[in-house]
Amino acid sequence: MSSRMTLANRTAVITGAGSGIGRGIALALAKRQCHLALADINEAGLTETAQMLAGQITPGSGIRVSRHKLDVADRDAVAALPEAVKAQHPGVDLLFNNAGVAAGGTFDRLPEDNFEWLFEINFWGVVRLTRAFMPLLKASTDARLVNVSSIYGIVSPPGQTAYSASKFAVRGFSNALRHELAGSNVGVTVVHPGGVATQIAESARRPEGATNEEVDQGLQRARRMLTMPPPKAGEIIVDAVERRAPRVLVGNDAKFIALLERLAPVSYWKFIEKVLVRP
Repeated sequence: MSSRMTLANRTAVITGAGSGIGRGIALALAKRQCHLALADINEAGLTETAQMLAGQITPGSGIRVSRHKLDVADRDAVAALPEAVKAQHPGVDLLFNNAGVAAGGTFDRLPEDNFEWLFEINFWGVVRLTRAFMPLLKASTDARLVNVSSIYGIVSPPGQTAYSASKFAVRGFSNALRHELAGSNVGVTVVHPGGVATQIAESARRPEGATNEEVDQGLQRARRMLTMPPPKAGEIIVDAVERRAPRVLVGNDAKFIALLERLAPVSYWKFIEKVLVRP
């Protein structure tokens, strides 16, 4: 096996491919002539992504792009996806577990059903998709599982109990699985994006009793922090996959925060709040 992973003529499944980081990953893979199975609950978003990919794929190259409507919280739909992908592709070499949601608010204002809703998507979706596609990944000559955690899977900000817990869970699951798969044909990369300009803040579930002013202030804070264009994030992630990197920090903010957590594992938040959070 070569030191770098060759992505041309491989097949990648990407969840959350209808927007944001998932779309950025798809664009980066298309440049490398990788076949794509795009999955998202948002069919309109999938159509937009496919239209953007048409400009990246060389005519006559034979690169296949399939679209699959998928709710990653639907265990039956997840279990059925490998067969749907196999119907349009000869196999699967890469799985990008990227789909994710957010739910803001302190723990005492976060209803239990919102907590469970988020975990079904952010964590159980990752676990079930990994289980569903593992036979196809193991059948590949060179495969990689890529699980998108977050910088909030390394640090734990107030107001993000559910989101941070789910992303820590993705990180722990990915790291343990990497150790289990050591020496096999399936590598594992865990991704920790920093502030990427996606719509996750706008689509987040709100805390109980939140006023319009609170919501607007939260969105303004998010927009200040979420600045990296998704295509750039996609390039960073795909480059890390080519290098077979076990972990990738996406953005200088993620690198700074991860370093600060290593230096001050208990008291890091007071420094982060001063430098990155407050206006």
